[in-house]
Amino acid sequence: MFKRFLFISIFFTLLFNCTVTEQPEFIGLENIKVVNSNIQSITLKADALFINPNDVGGSLKTDDLKVYINETEVATVVSDEFDVPSKKNFTIPLIVSVATDSIIDKKSLGGLLGSLISQKLKVQYKGDIKYKVLGYSSTYSVDETQELKVKL
Repeated sequence: MFKRFLFISIFFTLLFNCTVTEQPEFIGLENIKVVNSNIQSITLKADALFINPNDVGGSLKTDDLKVYINETEVATVVSDEFDVPSKKNFTIPLIVSVATDSIIDKKSLGGLLGSLISQKLKVQYKGDIKYKVLGYSSTYSVDETQELKVKL
């Protein structure tokens, strides 16, 4: 009987002392850059920075995050779920490879040619990152634009 009481007491003590009600804080995107570029494709990378004040982790999913170049949607960031560490600041890499021919359409041909000549592209990450833990979920809106230099 005493063992059962002790077990239940420890269980409830741990349950009520763990912080799980606060959602991790999304700080923003940083280090947006071109990591590789050639005539066939451009590979972009950004780091999504978070702070998790909780005693438990969770998972983040990036399936609803789109990438735009010169205001044309060119890709969706698709990745495995990321494990969220407890009580830590952390980043998740958002890497996407874009075929250069997917950037070209009739509306943006002039803008793209101008960008390639000046070696600058307007890159925008826009969409949602979803967080899940123990049946609780929240969504972070991302809308970050930056002008990047490209070397082909």
